[in-house]
Amino acid sequence: MYNSLEEVENLVKRCTKCALCKNRTNTVFADGNESAKIMFIGEGPGADEDREGVPFVGKAGKLMNEALKGIGLKREEIYISNIVKCRPPGNRTPFKEEAMACLDYLRNQVVLVNPKIVVLLGNTALKNVLGEEYSITASRGRWIEKKGIKYMPTFHPAALLRDETKKIDFWQDLEIVKEELENID
Repeated sequence: MYNSLEEVENLVKRCTKCALCKNRTNTVFADGNESAKIMFIGEGPGADEDREGVPFVGKAGKLMNEALKGIGLKREEIYISNIVKCRPPGNRTPFKEEAMACLDYLRNQVVLVNPKIVVLLGNTALKNVLGEEYSITASRGRWIEKKGIKYMPTFHPAALLRDETKKIDFWQDLEIVKEELENID
Protein backbone atom coordinates (compact mmCIF):
# COMPACT_ATOMS: atom_id res chain seq x y z
CA MET A 1 0.00 0.00 0.00
CA TYR A 2 1.33 3.40 -0.98
CA ASN A 3 0.87 6.65 0.92
CA SER A 4 -0.28 8.95 -1.89
CA LEU A 5 -1.65 8.99 -5.40
CA GLU A 6 1.42 10.98 -6.43
CA GLU A 7 3.64 8.11 -5.25
CA VAL A 8 1.59 5.59 -7.25
CA GLU A 9 1.60 7.83 -10.33
CA ASN A 10 5.39 8.15 -10.17
CA LEU A 11 5.67 4.35 -10.11
CA VAL A 12 3.35 4.12 -13.13
CA LYS A 13 5.48 6.64 -15.06
CA ARG A 14 8.52 4.37 -14.62
CA CYS A 15 6.65 1.07 -15.03
CA THR A 16 8.07 -1.62 -17.32
CA LYS A 17 6.03 -4.59 -15.98
CA CYS A 18 4.57 -5.43 -19.41
CA ALA A 19 5.21 -4.81 -23.10
CA LEU A 20 2.73 -1.90 -23.30
CA CYS A 21 5.44 0.41 -21.94
CA LYS A 22 7.50 0.00 -25.11
CA ASN A 23 5.23 2.03 -27.39
CA ARG A 24 3.66 4.56 -25.05
CA THR A 25 3.99 8.28 -25.52
CA ASN A 26 2.65 8.94 -22.01
CA THR A 27 1.31 6.89 -19.17
CA VAL A 28 -2.32 7.72 -18.44
CA PHE A 29 -2.80 7.58 -14.69
CA ALA A 30 -6.02 9.39 -13.79
CA ASP A 31 -7.95 12.63 -13.85
CA GLY A 32 -10.28 14.42 -11.49
CA ASN A 33 -11.02 14.87 -7.83
CA GLU A 34 -8.71 12.79 -5.63
CA SER A 35 -11.30 12.68 -2.84
CA ALA A 36 -14.33 12.05 -5.06
CA LYS A 37 -17.30 10.04 -3.85
CA ILE A 38 -17.53 8.50 -7.30
CA MET A 39 -14.86 6.87 -9.46
CA PHE A 40 -15.12 5.74 -13.07
CA ILE A 41 -12.87 2.94 -14.34
CA GLY A 42 -12.44 2.30 -18.05
CA GLU A 43 -10.37 -0.12 -20.09
CA GLY A 44 -7.26 1.71 -21.23
CA PRO A 45 -5.97 4.75 -23.06
CA GLY A 46 -6.61 5.35 -26.73
CA ALA A 47 -4.51 7.42 -29.13
CA ASP A 48 -5.75 10.79 -27.80
CA GLU A 49 -5.20 9.75 -24.20
CA ASP A 50 -1.70 8.41 -24.96
CA ARG A 51 -0.82 11.71 -26.63
CA GLU A 52 -2.21 13.89 -23.81
CA GLY A 53 -1.56 11.66 -20.79
CA VAL A 54 -5.15 12.13 -19.56
CA PRO A 55 -7.97 9.53 -19.57
CA PHE A 56 -11.15 9.97 -21.59
CA VAL A 57 -10.22 12.95 -23.77
CA GLY A 58 -11.08 11.42 -27.16
CA LYS A 59 -14.49 10.81 -28.74
CA ALA A 60 -15.58 8.41 -25.97
CA GLY A 61 -14.44 10.92 -23.37
CA LYS A 62 -16.42 13.72 -24.97
CA LEU A 63 -19.50 11.47 -24.95
CA MET A 64 -18.90 10.65 -21.29
CA ASN A 65 -18.51 14.34 -20.42
CA GLU A 66 -21.88 15.05 -22.07
CA ALA A 67 -23.49 12.18 -20.14
CA LEU A 68 -22.04 13.46 -16.87
CA LYS A 69 -23.34 16.94 -17.61
CA GLY A 70 -26.73 15.39 -18.36
CA ILE A 71 -26.94 13.95 -14.84
CA GLY A 72 -25.63 17.11 -13.21
CA LEU A 73 -22.03 16.06 -12.56
CA LYS A 74 -18.89 17.91 -13.54
CA ARG A 75 -15.80 16.01 -14.55
CA GLU A 76 -13.93 17.83 -11.76
CA GLU A 77 -16.23 16.15 -9.21
CA ILE A 78 -15.33 12.60 -10.20
CA TYR A 79 -12.14 10.54 -10.40
CA ILE A 80 -11.41 8.65 -13.64
CA SER A 81 -8.87 5.93 -14.29
CA ASN A 82 -8.39 2.81 -16.40
CA ILE A 83 -7.45 -0.83 -15.95
CA VAL A 84 -4.20 -0.36 -17.91
CA LYS A 85 -2.18 2.83 -17.83
CA CYS A 86 -0.55 2.49 -21.28
CA ARG A 87 -2.23 2.28 -24.68
CA PRO A 88 -2.65 -1.19 -26.13
CA PRO A 89 -1.61 -1.25 -29.83
CA GLY A 90 -4.48 -0.42 -32.17
CA ASN A 91 -6.76 0.18 -29.16
CA ARG A 92 -7.16 -3.57 -28.72
CA THR A 93 -8.48 -5.01 -25.46
CA PRO A 94 -5.65 -5.38 -22.95
CA PHE A 95 -4.32 -8.91 -22.54
CA LYS A 96 -4.87 -10.49 -19.13
CA GLU A 97 -1.18 -10.24 -18.22
CA GLU A 98 -1.17 -6.53 -19.12
CA ALA A 99 -4.20 -5.91 -16.91
CA MET A 100 -2.65 -7.92 -14.08
CA ALA A 101 0.54 -5.84 -14.31
CA CYS A 102 -1.50 -2.67 -13.64
CA LEU A 103 -4.09 -3.92 -11.14
CA ASP A 104 -1.96 -3.16 -8.07
CA TYR A 105 -1.79 0.48 -9.19
CA LEU A 106 -5.57 0.58 -9.63
CA ARG A 107 -6.22 -1.07 -6.25
CA ASN A 108 -4.08 1.60 -4.62
CA GLN A 109 -5.97 4.32 -6.46
CA VAL A 110 -9.28 2.94 -5.18
CA VAL A 111 -7.99 2.72 -1.60
CA LEU A 112 -6.47 6.22 -1.66
CA VAL A 113 -9.45 7.94 -3.33
CA ASN A 114 -11.88 5.90 -1.19
CA PRO A 115 -14.97 6.36 -3.40
CA LYS A 116 -18.40 5.21 -2.26
CA ILE A 117 -19.43 4.37 -5.84
CA VAL A 118 -17.34 2.92 -8.67
CA VAL A 119 -18.76 2.91 -12.19
CA LEU A 120 -17.18 0.12 -14.23
CA LEU A 121 -17.15 1.11 -17.89
CA GLY A 122 -17.28 -2.01 -20.02
CA ASN A 123 -16.48 -5.69 -19.79
CA THR A 124 -12.72 -5.28 -19.30
CA ALA A 125 -13.19 -3.07 -16.24
CA LEU A 126 -15.92 -5.32 -14.85
CA LYS A 127 -14.01 -8.59 -15.22
CA ASN A 128 -10.71 -7.23 -13.92
CA VAL A 129 -12.21 -5.49 -10.89
CA LEU A 130 -14.98 -7.90 -9.84
CA GLY A 131 -14.10 -11.19 -11.53
CA GLU A 132 -14.27 -13.26 -14.68
CA GLU A 133 -17.68 -14.66 -13.74
CA TYR A 134 -19.33 -11.32 -14.57
CA SER A 135 -20.39 -10.10 -17.99
CA ILE A 136 -21.42 -6.58 -18.88
CA THR A 137 -24.69 -7.54 -20.59
CA ALA A 138 -25.87 -9.57 -17.57
CA SER A 139 -24.53 -7.19 -14.90
CA ARG A 140 -25.09 -3.68 -16.25
CA GLY A 141 -27.58 -1.55 -14.41
CA ARG A 142 -27.38 -3.61 -11.19
CA TRP A 143 -25.50 -2.69 -8.03
CA ILE A 144 -22.79 -5.08 -6.89
CA GLU A 145 -21.47 -4.32 -3.41
CA LYS A 146 -18.03 -5.44 -2.23
CA LYS A 147 -15.95 -4.24 0.70
CA GLY A 148 -18.19 -1.25 1.36
CA ILE A 149 -18.09 0.03 -2.23
CA LYS A 150 -21.08 -0.01 -4.55
CA TYR A 151 -20.11 -0.95 -8.11
CA MET A 152 -22.28 -0.09 -11.11
CA PRO A 153 -21.29 -1.89 -14.31
CA THR A 154 -22.36 -0.19 -17.52
CA PHE A 155 -21.29 0.05 -21.13
CA HIS A 156 -18.06 1.80 -22.04
CA PRO A 157 -18.73 5.08 -23.89
CA ALA A 158 -16.72 3.73 -26.86
CA ALA A 159 -19.32 0.95 -27.20
CA LEU A 160 -22.01 3.63 -27.57
CA LEU A 161 -20.10 5.10 -30.51
CA ARG A 162 -20.21 1.70 -32.22
CA ASP A 163 -23.79 0.83 -31.24
CA GLU A 164 -26.12 3.73 -30.52
CA THR A 165 -28.84 1.39 -29.19
CA LYS A 166 -26.76 1.06 -25.99
CA LYS A 167 -27.10 4.78 -25.21
CA ILE A 168 -30.49 4.36 -23.50
CA ASP A 169 -29.15 1.66 -21.16
CA PHE A 170 -26.03 3.71 -20.43
CA TRP A 171 -28.15 6.77 -19.63
CA GLN A 172 -30.47 4.74 -17.36
CA ASP A 173 -27.46 3.30 -15.52
CA LEU A 174 -26.06 6.79 -14.93
CA GLU A 175 -29.46 7.93 -13.64
CA ILE A 176 -29.35 5.08 -11.08
CA VAL A 177 -25.84 6.20 -10.10
CA LYS A 178 -26.97 9.82 -9.72
CA GLU A 179 -29.87 8.78 -7.49
CA GLU A 180 -27.54 6.73 -5.27
CA LEU A 181 -24.97 9.52 -5.15
CA GLU A 182 -27.63 11.92 -3.86
CA ASN A 183 -28.25 9.56 -0.93
CA ILE A 184 -24.60 9.49 0.15
CA ASP A 185 -23.38 11.92 2.80
